[in-house]
Amino acid sequence: MKYGIYLLPTLLTLGNLGLGVYSLICTLGYQFSSAAWAVLGAVAMDTLDGQVARVTKSSSPFGIEIDSFADIISFGIAPVLLMYQLVLHNYGRLGIAVALFYVIAGVLRLARYNLKTLQGKETGYYTGLPIPAAAGILVSSVILYEMVEEEITAKTIPLIMKNVPFLFQVIPLVMFVLSLLMVSGLRYTKLIKLKLTRPKSYRFLPVIIGAGLLIYAYPQNMIFIIFAGYILSGLGEYFLRTYRLRRTNLRLLRKGVDEYYEK
Repeated sequence: MKYGIYLLPTLLTLGNLGLGVYSLICTLGYQFSSAAWAVLGAVAMDTLDGQVARVTKSSSPFGIEIDSFADIISFGIAPVLLMYQLVLHNYGRLGIAVALFYVIAGVLRLARYNLKTLQGKETGYYTGLPIPAAAGILVSSVILYEMVEEEITAKTIPLIMKNVPFLFQVIPLVMFVLSLLMVSGLRYTKLIKLKLTRPKSYRFLPVIIGAGLLIYAYPQNMIFIIFAGYILSGLGEYFLRTYRLRRTNLRLLRKGVDEYYEK
């Protein structure tokens, strides 16, 4: 049996892979900022290939498999090597353990996603933190760290820049938490499900304009904030869902008690 490939999504996926490899090369050459930007470029490519595949209805088992191979390079190995060169090597065996745990968690996350996709069990949300988001928060923090080291203050938010050194002091803990989130059961929104091409309320327009202006004014800071907000959204959704479930159960319990005494 012969299997064809869909050219455009595959080219975007290969672009993702190429940027991941380029990031590795930059890291080995101690060009950390370039390595971080390459991973962010890979995130953009990964987002585009998924969108194109859905819009053109060109998803295929081949595309799913090659996408995972690209993702583990660009969002698993590349950011781990980057963080190891910058920070984790200072922690000896602990640093190696954190790096391995992150990569293993990323592989398990991708394998679970592929299995659900191939079985046709896709839902309106991701189960566990998507690995591109985990990589995004790591490499965006590297960009901020490089700016702090070079004392670049233009187009930055002082409150965030002030706390970047502390963030790098706890990078092993951050990576450990990200690894747990990737293999967790937390729900994360699929951007494709936001249906941005559909008509929206006029109230949505100022939000988009405001976000665009903030990105223009503070580009590096806003990239970090967007990834951090997305990561925290899964935790927020979990606590909100738990709260609503408890309220519903409590309401049903009270209703049952009232009905019992009425009898």
